[in-house]
Amino acid sequence: MKSPDRLLIVDDVPDNLFLVRTILEEEGYEIITASNGYEALKVIESEPIDLVLLDVMMPLMDGYEVTRRIRAMKELPFIPILLITAYDRANAVKGLDLGADEFIRKPIEADELLARVRSLLRLKHSIAERDRIDRQRQDFVSRLTHDLRTPLVAADRMLGLLQDGVLGEISPQIGEALTIMGRSNRNLLEMVNKLLDVYRYESGSKTINLQPLNLRELLEQVVEELKPIAISKNLELTAELDQAATVKGDRLELLRVFNNLIGNALKFTEAGSVHVSLNLAQSEANKSEAIIAITDTGAGIPTEEQPFLFQRFRQGNHQKQGSGLGLYLSHYIISAHDGKILVKSPNPDTPQGSTFFVHLPII
Repeated sequence: MKSPDRLLIVDDVPDNLFLVRTILEEEGYEIITASNGYEALKVIESEPIDLVLLDVMMPLMDGYEVTRRIRAMKELPFIPILLITAYDRANAVKGLDLGADEFIRKPIEADELLARVRSLLRLKHSIAERDRIDRQRQDFVSRLTHDLRTPLVAADRMLGLLQDGVLGEISPQIGEALTIMGRSNRNLLEMVNKLLDVYRYESGSKTINLQPLNLRELLEQVVEELKPIAISKNLELTAELDQAATVKGDRLELLRVFNNLIGNALKFTEAGSVHVSLNLAQSEANKSEAIIAITDTGAGIPTEEQPFLFQRFRQGNHQKQGSGLGLYLSHYIISAHDGKILVKSPNPDTPQGSTFFVHLPII
């Protein structure tokens, strides 16, 4: 049987507390009272509350400050706040701007009070249900991708043994088939790994190891590793990395980002070049930052697709194979490094192509 909703009434006038409590208890709600803002905050921090009914004008701490402090508690689940005020609309607007959800004027009418309470509790329960479903979905996908990864890794190792002839000599036709199977298995394994990391970032369970990194050396490594791809497509892959920059970052995660961005530039460029540059600048907050630009001469990204580019499973209108997770994950990684990632397409000096910009703070 569902337990009754728990309502916290905060008012420094005992008669007001008694009136509101009487009305709500008759409806079957569990009532907790507090006579000032400090007492109310202690209750909220110590036990679950479904709704706060909060008088605006109180000594020591008024309802505005209580509202602000409740909304500053980011670890709390959503708690609707109903302001009770004897003043004009401007006072109510101030409370709503600070994070309250609804207001009611004194003198209180029982029917209006109950209607507003029911409305806010419906909002509370719908948000709680949405969050519960979202947690279940994330847990399901995380478990699924984790369980998928184990057989895929085993299959990749077994295919490698077959290709190496460890289990016996294979014909050229079988070797070609194994190559195709291995490539498909690795693509699937890469997608599963990306999906697993996406949900780790989204759930806040992903741990990144921040250490001082030489950004120029890291970019040089990525460029050298990807040059064979450029050569195979007759593309020119160049780098202008004259600036020295040290950032605080996770080496593996940043390698993943730049491998993805430069790899994408090569993937979507059929002729011409891909250029990587590293420059230093001052951010809008007047702090030093490194700006990495990856410029290609590919087909470019249509303007209507750019706002959705960093959303999950959004691949754009192209024929290239991909999971649609690379840019989404890159955005999460760069954000975790207190940076940002932007795109400009087409390039201002060519009729086509794109430039991706990564901004990272310098230490």
